[in-house]
Amino acid sequence: MQSSVYTADVGAGIPQGLVGRAGDVERIEGLLGSVDSGGAVLLTGEPGVGRTALLGHLALRATAAGARVLRAAGTESESGVEYAALNQLLFPLWEEDPQAVDGAHSAALRVALGFGEGAPPERFLVSNAALVLLRRAAAATPILLVVDDLQAVDPASAAVLGFVARRLAGSRARFLAARRGHRGRAETAVRAEYEVLPLDEGASRLLASASHPDLAAPVVECVAAAARGNPLALVELPAALTGPQRAGLERRPAALPLTRRLREVFGSCVAGLPEATRRLLLVSALEGTGDLAVLQCAAQRLGAGADLTELEAAERDGLVRIEEFEHRLSFRHPLYRAAVVEASTSAERRRVHRELAEVLHDRPDQRAWHLGEACVEQDEDVAALLEGTAHRVLRRGDATAAIRALTKAAHLSPGAADRGRRLAAAAYIRADASGELTMASRLLDDARRFGSDDRASLYSAAVAVHRLLDGEGDIDTAHQILLGAIENGDHPYGACDPALEEALYLLLLLCCLGGRAELWEPLHKILERLGPDAPRLLAVNVATQGDPARTALPAMGDLEELIAGLPQETAPSRITRIGTAGIAADRLTGVRDAVSRVPSQGRRQIVTLPLLCTDAFLSGRWDDTTELADEGLRLCKEHAFEAVSWYFLYYKAVVAAARGEAGVAEETADAMGVWGTSRGAHHLVTLAEHIRVLVAQAEGDFERAYRHAAAISPPGELAPYTPVALLVVGDVVEAAVRTQRPAEAAAHVAAARHAGIDALSPRRAMHVDASRAMAAEADEEAIGLFERALAHPGVQQWPFDLARVTLAYGERLRKARSTTDARASLSAALATFEQLGARPWADRARRTLQATGWMVKRADGPESVSLTPQELEIAHLAASGLTNKQIAERLYLSPRTVGGHLGRVFPKLRITSRAALRDALTGLARR
Repeated sequence: MQSSVYTADVGAGIPQGLVGRAGDVERIEGLLGSVDSGGAVLLTGEPGVGRTALLGHLALRATAAGARVLRAAGTESESGVEYAALNQLLFPLWEEDPQAVDGAHSAALRVALGFGEGAPPERFLVSNAALVLLRRAAAATPILLVVDDLQAVDPASAAVLGFVARRLAGSRARFLAARRGHRGRAETAVRAEYEVLPLDEGASRLLASASHPDLAAPVVECVAAAARGNPLALVELPAALTGPQRAGLERRPAALPLTRRLREVFGSCVAGLPEATRRLLLVSALEGTGDLAVLQCAAQRLGAGADLTELEAAERDGLVRIEEFEHRLSFRHPLYRAAVVEASTSAERRRVHRELAEVLHDRPDQRAWHLGEACVEQDEDVAALLEGTAHRVLRRGDATAAIRALTKAAHLSPGAADRGRRLAAAAYIRADASGELTMASRLLDDARRFGSDDRASLYSAAVAVHRLLDGEGDIDTAHQILLGAIENGDHPYGACDPALEEALYLLLLLCCLGGRAELWEPLHKILERLGPDAPRLLAVNVATQGDPARTALPAMGDLEELIAGLPQETAPSRITRIGTAGIAADRLTGVRDAVSRVPSQGRRQIVTLPLLCTDAFLSGRWDDTTELADEGLRLCKEHAFEAVSWYFLYYKAVVAAARGEAGVAEETADAMGVWGTSRGAHHLVTLAEHIRVLVAQAEGDFERAYRHAAAISPPGELAPYTPVALLVVGDVVEAAVRTQRPAEAAAHVAAARHAGIDALSPRRAMHVDASRAMAAEADEEAIGLFERALAHPGVQQWPFDLARVTLAYGERLRKARSTTDARASLSAALATFEQLGARPWADRARRTLQATGWMVKRADGPESVSLTPQELEIAHLAASGLTNKQIAERLYLSPRTVGGHLGRVFPKLRITSRAALRDALTGLARR
């Protein structure tokens, strides 16, 4: 069962309500039933998961509903005192009315509760007396019995509570209890068991940030990852950090320290284990992967129980699991591992690390890390091993591990220059991969204190560029800083130098944003200087991103080979860069699976999201486009990536423009244009113009469309270093034809054909042929070119582009008085536009179709309802009574997306409420 965020009063400090437990509360109350059901529910779950908080919240709700709440809690100190818990529960009732039960029942209960003397009463008699007392009291006012830590309740009380819980049916008393671990004693009497699961990611982040408002976004992510949904850990772990660490201004420990409260909860479970078991757990905790073969070898070397039988105590107590099929040990929660490590001495840890390094001699990355942890003095050999490990794990996408390895290598470096270089490399990775610019700057300050070489200077310049991009700086200044570091340094000029390669990729980004020839020329000269040593992927990206109309086509062979190798590619940065190179040539379908494998981590995730947005928009998944863009904007806000945020705003705007939301789109275009102009980011200025082109085209304002399209790419020229020029080839031609500029239309068609962009992809070929058709004077020639445009293989994968060309074809057929064929094309275009929700385009197709004499019913009319498969599925789930939140959980969508779908379903079905859905869907099925 997944939790959802529960509306809570989250002011300063810990939230006063519950976070992430709305669904749990609803389901538990459902299991308890109404006040007269006599329901009984047992809550279970790991330590710190929030059972006690849920009990308290449910008790408050019961009180608010008019019930009386009687509470008790088991404690180790009273677990040997007979009827101690029963006394906590029933004392208020007995004090109010000692005569509520009489005779033998009264005498037995008086002795059991400690109010009278006598021989110990029979347990059956005490149980019946307690049941009678509760039933009589509940007849006047509903009662909820709440028992926490049931596993620590004394055996006598547990037996009575089990007896009572089985016999509450038909009464107005209900029983709600919680325990740690599995059932036992009285719990077997409670038929309904509810496991309280950890919080989901969203609720985890909310609880951590609400409990500690000073947490920086990266620290929130770190705490959430370490806590793994455990509410106690989410609240407590930040408290063990210093103020600067919480604010992201100082480095955090690799393993977050435990607070006193966490040590009490998790450390106490470890402290009671045999010494040999704790030694084995320490080996497993420091080894990290849980490989039983490695664990056994290390245990033999340490003399800590070679056959691993000593782990049985930890298994029985639920601290670890042994996965028999995979031959691995795993801790049930990371905090058990942390408690094991924290309970050990530094000497014990170093000894274990030394032995693990010997056992893992054939695993260089793990061996290097254990050697580093075992070192107490500086050691260049180990530092070099860790540096190599850092570069390898970074290629696999683990930036956090790379930073840790480089930082450790720096501390072990005897030479000041080596130490400075490694710290500078760690700073660059922190800035580039995770976006923690403040921490990156602090690492650079450390690097400068130890001195640095030219490669460190490259990393320093790169960090400075990131700060400029995400601050108030402009493209020209950033370009000048980075280019100076590249050209003036004595670093080796070769593809094998990672510092130079990363600097060149960052320079490529600046050139793309700037979009001007004077920025690109130095990069081209550097590639010429590198010659055959120029990184192949870098050269392909320069060719496809810089001036694709002129340089992309010769790079297609290399691009195809790179895409073909993606199934075997593991480096996230290479996957993302291959995907980016494929945009101009419409190769995103070939990189989709690989991009989905890129880890969700800081800037890396933000860089992949524009690829997914582009793919979703072109393939007609516009709701997904908006949802992905919203996720990107959230991440940009968390990590202060202002420059990247404009790409997500652009995709939201183009969807809005295509759907007729002109005001929203124009507002984004205006803001983007101002920002791009002030920063020298010409690429963003052209993206803003593209939004305006789409708005004008959707509104049928071809004069305005021509003006904005020509601002991107003047008629007769595909503007150099302007990738957006490829997007508006058809727009320039159509707007020129519609505004009586045939010479300009013909010139632009000639420029597109001369550039050979039709060879880049079937979509580009379709647009070039469609442009030729629109510019053609003779109807016969135009119709032939339109048919050729629509015949290119695979164009169905771009539904909006295809529908626009099909619409233009239908309009030309109508002009040529080929009415029957025109109706077929216009109907096909109309159907696609309606499915996409492109209202202004659908209206244009409908008007043209009506002009042919064809009677067209609106999509929201009762006779021609057209729901997408997802809309239909969501409508049926809503009709069944599920809430938006429940539908979202079932379909792995956000509640907002579900609401958006229903917002389009209601007008299509001509209804205004969920209550009318069932009948409307029934009528739709009949039609």
